[in-house]
Amino acid sequence: MATLALFSILLLAFSSPIQAQKKIVCYISSWSVYRPNNGFFNTSFVDPNLCTHLVYAFIGGHPNGSIMIRDPNADIRLGGFAKLNKLREANPKLVTMVSVGGSGMSSTTFSSICNDEAVRATFVNNLFDFVVNYKFNGLDVDWEYPTQKGGIPADKANYVLFIQELRAKFGPAGLLLSAAVSSSAYITSKAYDVPSISAALDFINLMTYDFHGVRDNKTGQNSPLYASSIDTDKRYNANAAVQNWIKLGADRTKLILGIPLYGRTYTLLSPSKAELGAAINGPGSPGSWSRQAGVLIYNEICSSMKSQTDWTQVWDDEQAVPYAYRSDQWVGYDNVKSVGIKSKYALDQGLGGVLVWSLDMDDFRNLCGAGKFPLLTALKANLVV
Repeated sequence: MATLALFSILLLAFSSPIQAQKKIVCYISSWSVYRPNNGFFNTSFVDPNLCTHLVYAFIGGHPNGSIMIRDPNADIRLGGFAKLNKLREANPKLVTMVSVGGSGMSSTTFSSICNDEAVRATFVNNLFDFVVNYKFNGLDVDWEYPTQKGGIPADKANYVLFIQELRAKFGPAGLLLSAAVSSSAYITSKAYDVPSISAALDFINLMTYDFHGVRDNKTGQNSPLYASSIDTDKRYNANAAVQNWIKLGADRTKLILGIPLYGRTYTLLSPSKAELGAAINGPGSPGSWSRQAGVLIYNEICSSMKSQTDWTQVWDDEQAVPYAYRSDQWVGYDNVKSVGIKSKYALDQGLGGVLVWSLDMDDFRNLCGAGKFPLLTALKANLVV
């Protein structure tokens, strides 16, 4: 009898590998339908078997707690909501969610809603009704960030109440609840009661990117995995952020490591000085599809490197990410090698999985010759799903 019991335990262990539980959370930016030419993206390009979770970004909220559909054209008329959820027909295991907030919904709006018990309750009920009516499997909360950008100190406690009230509403209905949170040690200490929100959320989307930018007045990696020897502050990297959240009380199995499918770009002050930490003369030139100074999405980066062969590509061994430069343009980004290392890191650390911001930035058309969605494919290779 004891032998049979032992055999049953071993069988259960081998039939339920830890890797099988890992999440690949893929955000989709709704405005990608407006990118021109080869940058244009909609759900027709999505492989429903690449990601475990698809998150539609974003909806918003009004100060009275009502829901704001941010782009009725993309979300409703072009079928953004409906077409995303229809992908579950091709893969019944696929989870679809919608994210509320983002940079388009001010922290002050979240703050005012959550600081009023009645309005907060209205917002919770309206979010629940929205998720049910549009047939999503859950909600992601992207408040950037409690107590910051015009917020108030009470946001920290009110954010917990907001998340707990959402959990009370969503949990009994079998709906998932996640939140996108800051990777900054400073913001984390001010904004989050980590143990409380960790207990209430199904998973925590850690935005481990934008560690460096034009604000530094020098070149820097967008999403380094580890610190550089030239860093004066060793907290600006994904590993430090993950360890800080765990130290503060986050359940590591709920932490989802953020991987950006875009790079931060700079215009060099002198093209002859292109090392990490080189002086800059502002943001890099806008991409032809993303059209934002200081940013290039991955399909722009790999396409440019394929057509312009004078790019110099450098592997940053300390930080486990690459950078590249051409003339006075410099970009710190992620490639196939770095996303593979990051997904392996998530596995080794016992995290819940990885997220990408965002799916529409990968080389979904195979413009660069490495196959469709090369970054997603590379990171998934280390995560059995």
